[in-house]
Amino acid sequence: MALSAVANDAMLPRLSLDKITCAFGAYTAVDNLDLDIMPGEFVSLLGPSGCGKTTTLRMIAGFMKPTAGTIAMDGSPISSAAGALPPEKRQMSMIFQSYAVWPNMTIGENVAFGLKLRRFDRETIARKVKEVLETVHLDHLAERYPAELSGGQQQRVALARAIVIRPRVLLLDEPLSNLDANLREEMRFEIRRLHDAFNFTTVYVTHDQSEAMVTSDRIAVMNKGKIEQIDAPYTLYTRPRTRFVASFIGRTNLIEGTCSGATIRFDGFSLPRAAFENGGGHLAGQVQLSVRPQSVGLLRAQPAMDNAFAVQSELVERAFLGESWDYVVAPVGSGLRLRVAAVPSQVFEVGDTVWLVLDPQQMMVVI
Repeated sequence: MALSAVANDAMLPRLSLDKITCAFGAYTAVDNLDLDIMPGEFVSLLGPSGCGKTTTLRMIAGFMKPTAGTIAMDGSPISSAAGALPPEKRQMSMIFQSYAVWPNMTIGENVAFGLKLRRFDRETIARKVKEVLETVHLDHLAERYPAELSGGQQQRVALARAIVIRPRVLLLDEPLSNLDANLREEMRFEIRRLHDAFNFTTVYVTHDQSEAMVTSDRIAVMNKGKIEQIDAPYTLYTRPRTRFVASFIGRTNLIEGTCSGATIRFDGFSLPRAAFENGGGHLAGQVQLSVRPQSVGLLRAQPAMDNAFAVQSELVERAFLGESWDYVVAPVGSGLRLRVAAVPSQVFEVGDTVWLVLDPQQMMVVI
């Protein structure tokens, strides 16, 4: 009996958002949202400004009450329209955009602050501060003040202060938005490294898809207060379910087709239905497909292989991005313009005749 109870507890989500709604008068910021986050999982809330991601995070933190629905931690309710557990009693740590480190305290004192509030003894505080500063590679700067540190180092201080108290949930609200591009890239990997080291349940809010892709176990793409899709980064990119997700995660070509017997007809060309995923059995009527620029090939001559689906096209635009060429091609006799990503060594000139090679297995239906 006891073993069964333990097994059931182990399967409980660390956080469970059940039909959460948050409205401000006539405006609904979060609309009937459901989300379960398991212990030790890193989940990002990703979306454009105004999609409801920060409001969701603030409800999880206890800074705002939901208008409807409930939030539970380890099966126990902590927020509802009727009331909410205060933020300081939730065993959560939150990191903000502005770092919020205290300028009048040394780095060591900043990190020790939460432990002092929890009345740890001096020896334990010194040991825990030393351990966490070593983990974030700041142990040699413990006696310095925040003004003497770079932005990236100050963000590490904020991380150290948040994790030293060993929270049950770590919340991050666009923590890298104030850093320059190089530091942002470095800190993405640092945040993931620290997550792997401590295995905290983490909820991360960002509008930057690269941050979410690098750090997350799963990404919840939000739009107009709802989750459009939640999946692992690779699945989100390769198998988007909606037009919004396909367009927001990376770049894509959205093309319309019409199912007609054994073929699917597009503007200027057609492809056999059987070449699509699952033999095309899921395709009917008018369909819209997401075609990633990286999944399209370009050749100078028509391929000889019978199973290659190539469309004669004209190259109409190009831009060199350093790591790749960004080409725009127009299939002959079509009004379509398709974007193609090619390696730097694959050089074509505007006006060249090229063959656009399509892989129907990588053309995903979106709604």
